[in-house]
Amino acid sequence: MEPFGGDVHSALKRYFGFEAFKGNQEAIIRTLLGGRDVFVLMPTGGGKSLCYQLPALMSEGVAIVISPLIALMKNQVDAMCQYAGNDAIAHFLNSSLSRSAANQVRADVVSGKTKMLYVAPESLTKEENIKFLRSVPVSFYAVDEAHCISEWGHDFRPEYRRIRPIIKEIGVRPVIALTATATPKVQHDVQRNLGMADAAVFKSSFNRTNLYYEVRYKNKDTDRDLVRFIRSNAGKSGIVYCLSRKRVEEIAEMLRVNDIRALPYHAGLDAATRSANQDAFLHEQADVIVATIAFGMGIDKPDVRFVVHYDIPKSLEGYYQETGRAGRDGGEGRCIAYYSPKDVQKLEKLIQGKPVPEQEISRQLLVETQYYAESSVCRRKILLHYFGEPYEEENCGNCDNCLHPRRKVECGQELVCAIEAVQATGERFRAEYIVNMLVGRRTDEIRSHRHHELEVFGTCTDVNERLLAAMVRSVRPSPSQIRSSVSARKVEAAPCFVSLPTSSLSNAQKTGTLPEAFAARKPSSRPNTQPRSSSRRARINSFFAPRQVPRVRTYRLRSSPSTSSSCTPAALATTLRKLPEDSCMP
Repeated sequence: MEPFGGDVHSALKRYFGFEAFKGNQEAIIRTLLGGRDVFVLMPTGGGKSLCYQLPALMSEGVAIVISPLIALMKNQVDAMCQYAGNDAIAHFLNSSLSRSAANQVRADVVSGKTKMLYVAPESLTKEENIKFLRSVPVSFYAVDEAHCISEWGHDFRPEYRRIRPIIKEIGVRPVIALTATATPKVQHDVQRNLGMADAAVFKSSFNRTNLYYEVRYKNKDTDRDLVRFIRSNAGKSGIVYCLSRKRVEEIAEMLRVNDIRALPYHAGLDAATRSANQDAFLHEQADVIVATIAFGMGIDKPDVRFVVHYDIPKSLEGYYQETGRAGRDGGEGRCIAYYSPKDVQKLEKLIQGKPVPEQEISRQLLVETQYYAESSVCRRKILLHYFGEPYEEENCGNCDNCLHPRRKVECGQELVCAIEAVQATGERFRAEYIVNMLVGRRTDEIRSHRHHELEVFGTCTDVNERLLAAMVRSVRPSPSQIRSSVSARKVEAAPCFVSLPTSSLSNAQKTGTLPEAFAARKPSSRPNTQPRSSSRRARINSFFAPRQVPRVRTYRLRSSPSTSSSCTPAALATTLRKLPEDSCMP
């Protein structure tokens, strides 16, 4: 096929049928055609693929598109061939092809029929493929899902680190790197590893105003709640994400038992089944796909109306990318996440199996996700701030925290006790350990460290444990609070407020009262939360001295690998029961 050398608007109309570009697409395409490296940060649904597909059609030679997933390649190749009306214009080269099929792909590339060749990073490293690509003219390289290059990205792939050396072997040409999720740190890491520090950078806003964000507390009724939610969106397409293959199969079966057209998708299924289930979802033969995180990358289904995370994701980047698959057509999109601290404990155990350098990164990413789940701050503001984008609105009007603000209670004295416990234990233990200390629970671990002998042990026995845990994990004293404490030289000058966890909030809303542990009390009724001696008060006050301020922040981000618990999320019932029809109505 001869390249199209005309104007980019004419090419857009000819190949894709669009009259105009979206956002930064035209500037990105012109920059790439001009021979310059480009870094593109564009949210899901923004039209990233077109930024390299159109230049490939307009250029001499074949564009090498490096993509992480076979499902992603297949979907994009099929769509491109349909747009162009030419079955040879795009191909993929990976392990799923037979030898004869791979030879036909190479023949089409050599003949000039193919303008885009999709390869996985693992395939690109094979010597036979490197040798072949040296023999054909390459127009440019496109690195899709470029966050996989960075150790700070949520889908780190070591093979992506070898892309730049291989490009030098094949022949240096312009590079375009694209991703929907990258913090400033990830962006810098990607550009450095691809050798494109001087690349033109195009960033689009991360704010998806059509998406509604909500976090629900996971409990024994979560399955019932999930069925109720999906039935209230009958006939609409949705994705349910789970962290394990086993959970995917269980949830998919539970939904089918409840008359919901649901199919599983994970790497444990054979290629034919995965492809058939994906096609059934795309062609609306199934309403819901229950999947691991591998599903959805690059899938061209614009009318997904809801994305549910049955398990809390490992990072906010992964969460944002997965929720971004809802409402790509600009219509409504509901993003529901179920959260339980036990899920976090399970993920912490999995992190321990990683290499030591990756453990600290994974823990920090998980801490941010946990803060997002437990925070009473606008969900949209937290997400945008995470990606370095300011959001000045106090109320977005499209998340659970803005539409249904949680009730907050004052817990300054409880925070004082928590800070002292952190100091007394050497800032080496995570939140669960500190909570056990405060409520006076003599666990084997606490006894082994002899921390039950400390003065701070059991200072909050009259406080609701779940609320106390939420305070320890998520309360972040502001600089103004700390400064007021320093100036007054007493902790009472810095009142601290914590929002009620979702489960406790629902009870409070029903009864119209706060939990007893946080009801208004006289100082005399709270002997356990008062400093026991002047020396203890002095130690607490010294914690707020300017030289000690960083220690507050250090504690919130630190977790000890030696203090993991063996808690696991509650599994589904072994016997699937059909839920009553009336119990699943909205």
